[in-house]
Amino acid sequence: MLATLITAALVATPAATVKPATNTKCPVMGEAVTDKSPTAVVHGQAYRLCCKGCKAKLEKHPEQYLEKDGTPKNAKP
Repeated sequence: MLATLITAALVATPAATVKPATNTKCPVMGEAVTDKSPTAVVHGQAYRLCCKGCKAKLEKHPEQYLEKDGTPKNAKP
């Protein structure tokens, strides 16, 4: 019984938590984004994007659009 409960708890608990998106511009195109914009998760961080096409680009080549610390390259300093 205890083993079943432990297994159920492990399955229900996500392996890693995703940090919520805080960006206001699409990391790929630089367009404004909102809370309803599509999102992509890269290295445990969510990013808002202007369209699904940008989602595919960011997921395929995150190094083109994100700094090593995860900050979008087009973010204001």
